[in-house]
Amino acid sequence: MTSMTLPALPPVSSLEAYVQAANLVPMLTSEREVELGRRLRDQSDLTAASHLVTSHLRLVVSVARNYLGYGLPQADLIQEGNIGLMKAVKRFDPERGVRLASFAIHWIKAEIHEYILRNWRMVKIATTKAQRKLFFNLRSMKKSSTALTPTEIAQVAQTLNVKESDVIEMEQRLQGGDVALEPSPDDGDEIVTPIAYLTDASEGPAETFEREQTESLKSAGLGRALESLDERSRRIIRARWLAEKDPLTLHELAAEFGVSAERIRQIEAKAMQKMKKQLAQIN
Repeated sequence: MTSMTLPALPPVSSLEAYVQAANLVPMLTSEREVELGRRLRDQSDLTAASHLVTSHLRLVVSVARNYLGYGLPQADLIQEGNIGLMKAVKRFDPERGVRLASFAIHWIKAEIHEYILRNWRMVKIATTKAQRKLFFNLRSMKKSSTALTPTEIAQVAQTLNVKESDVIEMEQRLQGGDVALEPSPDDGDEIVTPIAYLTDASEGPAETFEREQTESLKSAGLGRALESLDERSRRIIRARWLAEKDPLTLHELAAEFGVSAERIRQIEAKAMQKMKKQLAQIN
């Protein structure tokens, strides 16, 4: 793994092309992911490692977008995130039953956080916990680069539970240039790690990414599973399980096809069993 090269980013002017290319790399099934993980672990297979990395480049892009508000180049954020992805791939245990995306998100964020900390000048502006919280949230809460209006100042102060004068002072400091992310050692009990304010408590990119991919796969898989059924079986499954409202009963379908309700139940059971086998292939 040590000789594996980092996926190179193109020039900044081609960043959009890189993002599009990353999004085109197909996702791995859980079975394929485990297979590649075992090859890497047992045989130090760098080809397997490369497949694991490239199939998750889109995840890095998604995470990096959350940190654009700190004035650092998106290409650099993605590059640092790629380093975190590689570290995650190196440590990935295919036997734990955890998807690589869920495991890698922590490593990707850690590298991006370190990059942000390294690239801000050490100019101390926030000396208390409340001020640091205000600093890290004010950037994301501002809707534009222009000065806050009195109404916006009041809203920010109320949301963050600080004084309006603190909001005005912090905005003026932010307008003056780069600021420190790390507290000074002499801050005493008020020392707070700034990284605590860099992340969002809402659903993260990894969860969103994995949920959307799972839903997409299941939707496509369901369509294929339905297509594998004969017309009568497909009609029964749709009427019984996929109807938006008022699903039909066995007796109603029996009347429609001119057979007994027991026969409809048998057809339904056989169709469900066939579909489950189809869907199992994508989980």
